[in-house]
Amino acid sequence: MEITNEIILRPRFKFKVNEVNNVLLSLFEDKSKSQSDFIVTRVDDHVFIKIPKEKQHFWSPQLHLEINEDYDEENTSMIYGLFGPNPTVWTMFMFFHFVVAGFFIGFAIWAYVNWSLESSYAIQLFVTLLMVVVWFALYFGGRLGKRTGMSQMHELHHFMRDTLRSQDIHSIS
Repeated sequence: MEITNEIILRPRFKFKVNEVNNVLLSLFEDKSKSQSDFIVTRVDDHVFIKIPKEKQHFWSPQLHLEINEDYDEENTSMIYGLFGPNPTVWTMFMFFHFVVAGFFIGFAIWAYVNWSLESSYAIQLFVTLLMVVVWFALYFGGRLGKRTGMSQMHELHHFMRDTLRSQDIHSIS
């Protein structure tokens, strides 16, 4: 039985490549200087590929690649990729989730205390249930944003793939 996870908001992937990681990292650095369709930045073993400002919208994704040396096999590297929104958008989105969770827990406790004291708890129960609705709205908003940025996600993936293929580098898995 295969279990699929349909609630992934930030898709991930990984694969092996028959090349040393420094060659791959310099390949992305060189590509960043020779084209202007994407913004490519490198920090140590990490490569960030972003959409230029003039093409960005609120849900524009970025691709974060971590290119590590594979210590088990000589002259191979492991590439870990993560698609996600702009870090500012992601932080704001997670902040909203934590605020909603905090209100949910706080009002649920308040409703329980009022129920135990046999006081009115209708408002607290209403806000608790409202937080569940807001939580679902945030989730579906994230899914909608992911769908909105899907075409740009494909562009980022094609850029990564074309950059790796430009050196005639083949992936193993």
